[in-house]
Amino acid sequence: MIRIKSPRDFGAAIVILAIGFAGAYFASDLRMGSAARMGPGYFPQILSWCIVALGVFIGAKSFAIEGPPIERMQLRPIGVLVVSSLVFGYAIEEVGLALAAVVAMLIAPYARRGASLREALFLSIGLTAFAIIVFVWALGQPLPVWRGR
Repeated sequence: MIRIKSPRDFGAAIVILAIGFAGAYFASDLRMGSAARMGPGYFPQILSWCIVALGVFIGAKSFAIEGPPIERMQLRPIGVLVVSSLVFGYAIEEVGLALAAVVAMLIAPYARRGASLREALFLSIGLTAFAIIVFVWALGQPLPVWRGR
Protein backbone atom coordinates (compact mmCIF):
# COMPACT_ATOMS: atom_id res chain seq x y z
CA MET A 1 0.00 0.00 0.00
CA ILE A 2 1.27 3.49 -0.87
CA ARG A 3 1.52 5.87 2.08
CA ILE A 4 1.76 9.65 1.95
CA LYS A 5 4.90 10.46 3.90
CA SER A 6 4.69 14.25 3.62
CA PRO A 7 1.10 15.54 3.89
CA ARG A 8 2.19 19.18 3.41
CA ASP A 9 3.87 18.38 0.11
CA PHE A 10 0.88 16.33 -1.00
CA GLY A 11 -1.52 19.19 -0.23
CA ALA A 12 0.75 21.67 -2.00
CA ALA A 13 0.89 19.34 -5.02
CA ILE A 14 -2.91 19.23 -5.20
CA VAL A 15 -3.12 23.05 -5.15
CA ILE A 16 -0.33 23.43 -7.72
CA LEU A 17 -1.92 20.84 -10.01
CA ALA A 18 -5.28 22.64 -9.76
CA ILE A 19 -3.64 25.95 -10.71
CA GLY A 20 -1.78 24.36 -13.63
CA PHE A 21 -4.83 22.56 -15.01
CA ALA A 22 -6.99 25.68 -14.59
CA GLY A 23 -4.42 27.74 -16.51
CA ALA A 24 -4.25 25.17 -19.30
CA TYR A 25 -8.05 25.03 -19.48
CA PHE A 26 -8.50 28.80 -19.64
CA ALA A 27 -5.71 29.17 -22.21
CA SER A 28 -7.11 26.39 -24.42
CA ASP A 29 -9.30 28.85 -26.35
CA LEU A 30 -6.28 30.87 -27.43
CA ARG A 31 -4.35 30.12 -30.63
CA MET A 32 -1.18 28.21 -29.78
CA GLY A 33 1.09 28.93 -32.76
CA SER A 34 4.62 27.53 -32.84
CA ALA A 35 7.93 28.35 -31.20
CA ALA A 36 8.87 30.46 -34.22
CA ARG A 37 5.49 32.21 -34.49
CA MET A 38 4.00 32.21 -30.99
CA GLY A 39 0.30 32.79 -30.68
CA PRO A 40 -1.41 34.37 -27.67
CA GLY A 41 -1.90 30.95 -26.07
CA TYR A 42 1.66 29.69 -26.46
CA PHE A 43 3.19 31.09 -23.27
CA PRO A 44 0.14 30.45 -21.02
CA GLN A 45 -0.07 26.83 -22.23
CA ILE A 46 3.65 26.15 -21.80
CA LEU A 47 3.67 27.82 -18.38
CA SER A 48 0.56 25.93 -17.26
CA TRP A 49 2.03 22.58 -18.25
CA CYS A 50 5.29 23.45 -16.48
CA ILE A 51 3.23 24.18 -13.36
CA VAL A 52 1.49 20.80 -13.75
CA ALA A 53 4.91 19.11 -14.04
CA LEU A 54 6.02 20.87 -10.85
CA GLY A 55 2.87 19.64 -9.10
CA VAL A 56 3.54 16.07 -10.25
CA PHE A 57 7.14 16.31 -9.02
CA ILE A 58 6.12 17.63 -5.60
CA GLY A 59 3.33 15.05 -5.38
CA ALA A 60 5.75 12.21 -6.16
CA LYS A 61 8.16 13.60 -3.56
CA SER A 62 5.38 13.48 -0.95
CA PHE A 63 5.30 9.68 -1.29
CA ALA A 64 9.09 9.29 -1.05
CA ILE A 65 10.41 11.73 1.57
CA GLU A 66 9.21 11.95 5.16
CA GLY A 67 7.80 15.35 6.07
CA PRO A 68 5.92 17.16 8.84
CA PRO A 69 2.17 16.79 9.27
CA ILE A 70 -0.30 19.49 8.29
CA GLU A 71 -0.86 21.89 11.16
CA ARG A 72 -4.28 22.89 12.41
CA MET A 73 -5.64 25.92 10.56
CA GLN A 74 -5.35 29.16 12.51
CA LEU A 75 -8.35 31.44 11.95
CA ARG A 76 -7.13 34.41 13.97
CA PRO A 77 -4.31 35.47 11.59
CA ILE A 78 -6.50 35.04 8.54
CA GLY A 79 -9.39 36.99 10.06
CA VAL A 80 -7.27 39.85 11.38
CA LEU A 81 -5.38 40.28 8.10
CA VAL A 82 -8.61 40.23 6.07
CA VAL A 83 -10.13 42.87 8.37
CA SER A 84 -6.95 44.98 8.15
CA SER A 85 -6.98 44.79 4.34
CA LEU A 86 -10.67 45.67 4.14
CA VAL A 87 -10.22 48.64 6.48
CA PHE A 88 -7.37 49.91 4.31
CA GLY A 89 -9.30 49.41 1.08
CA TYR A 90 -12.38 51.23 2.30
CA ALA A 91 -10.52 53.98 4.18
CA ILE A 92 -7.98 55.06 1.55
CA GLU A 93 -10.55 56.93 -0.55
CA GLU A 94 -12.12 58.63 2.46
CA VAL A 95 -9.13 59.59 4.63
CA GLY A 96 -6.11 59.18 2.34
CA LEU A 97 -3.11 56.87 2.28
CA ALA A 98 -1.45 58.15 5.46
CA LEU A 99 -4.33 57.61 7.86
CA ALA A 100 -5.66 54.46 6.13
CA ALA A 101 -2.22 52.81 6.28
CA VAL A 102 -1.71 53.76 9.93
CA VAL A 103 -5.09 52.31 10.93
CA ALA A 104 -4.59 49.13 8.90
CA MET A 105 -1.09 48.66 10.32
CA LEU A 106 -2.38 49.20 13.86
CA ILE A 107 -4.75 46.26 13.31
CA ALA A 108 -2.43 43.86 11.44
CA PRO A 109 0.09 43.00 14.22
CA TYR A 110 -2.73 41.53 16.31
CA ALA A 111 -2.81 38.56 13.94
CA ARG A 112 -0.03 37.27 16.20
CA ARG A 113 -0.68 36.59 19.83
CA GLY A 114 1.31 38.81 22.17
CA ALA A 115 1.53 41.82 19.87
CA SER A 116 2.00 45.09 21.72
CA LEU A 117 0.62 48.54 21.00
CA ARG A 118 4.14 49.98 20.97
CA GLU A 119 5.21 47.47 18.34
CA ALA A 120 2.08 48.22 16.28
CA LEU A 121 2.74 51.98 16.45
CA PHE A 122 6.33 51.65 15.24
CA LEU A 123 5.25 49.29 12.47
CA SER A 124 2.41 51.54 11.34
CA ILE A 125 4.49 54.72 11.27
CA GLY A 126 7.42 53.07 9.50
CA LEU A 127 5.37 51.28 6.86
CA THR A 128 3.19 54.32 6.23
CA ALA A 129 6.26 56.50 5.67
CA PHE A 130 7.69 53.81 3.37
CA ALA A 131 4.43 53.60 1.37
CA ILE A 132 4.23 57.38 0.93
CA ILE A 133 7.90 57.68 -0.08
CA VAL A 134 7.82 54.79 -2.54
CA PHE A 135 4.36 55.01 -4.07
CA VAL A 136 3.56 58.71 -3.97
CA TRP A 137 6.95 60.42 -4.28
CA ALA A 138 9.22 57.91 -6.06
CA LEU A 139 6.68 56.22 -8.36
CA GLY A 140 4.32 59.17 -8.70
CA GLN A 141 1.16 57.16 -8.11
CA PRO A 142 -1.98 59.30 -7.87
CA LEU A 143 -2.81 58.26 -4.31
CA PRO A 144 -4.33 60.85 -1.98
CA VAL A 145 -1.90 61.18 0.94
CA TRP A 146 -4.45 63.09 3.04
CA ARG A 147 -8.16 63.45 2.69
CA GLY A 148 -9.06 65.57 -0.31
CA ARG A 149 -5.51 65.82 -1.70
